[in-house]
Amino acid sequence: MNFKKGDKVTVLDEAISGTVSKIDGSTIFIETEDGFLMDFNANELLKMEGKDTLKSNIFTEHSVREVLSEKEQHIKRKSVKVKPKERNQPTMEVDLHIHNLTDNQRNLSNFDMLTLQLNTATRQLDFAISKRIQKIVFIHGVGEGILKMELETLFSRYDNIKFYDADFQKYGLGAMEVYIYQNG
Repeated sequence: MNFKKGDKVTVLDEAISGTVSKIDGSTIFIETEDGFLMDFNANELLKMEGKDTLKSNIFTEHSVREVLSEKEQHIKRKSVKVKPKERNQPTMEVDLHIHNLTDNQRNLSNFDMLTLQLNTATRQLDFAISKRIQKIVFIHGVGEGILKMELETLFSRYDNIKFYDADFQKYGLGAMEVYIYQNG
């Protein structure tokens, strides 16, 4: 765009406008309405016609009509149908079987394995709370029930959760579901 001394201009991407006072190559010096002298590249400026109207042909009457007609068209949005069964499915599963948590369990004592499982459960539960995930299933397996009892003790320390046996058809007796109450 060609500028000449005295042109009213506005700066792209900034709320600055003024009058061209000097041109030095592609650098245009403008005097703002507050009396400050500022310099910009020519590609950062737009000419203004009157006081507040742009002289640029960015928006022609044709393009404005096109945009308005696009906005007025009714677009039918497709909603994803979720089956009632799937609606209540937990969003996160944590498998606490020891072979999923470590590559080599041969050197671990029963206490070490239980500690690893409980630390994993605590970490995943804290993660779910921080990410505002409402339902989480902990798969503990059937076994002797020691891990299940320890998980119940762990979960009872939290005020904002309730826990119960997970869906029997999907997990059998070896899983607990935790529901996290979101406040706010």
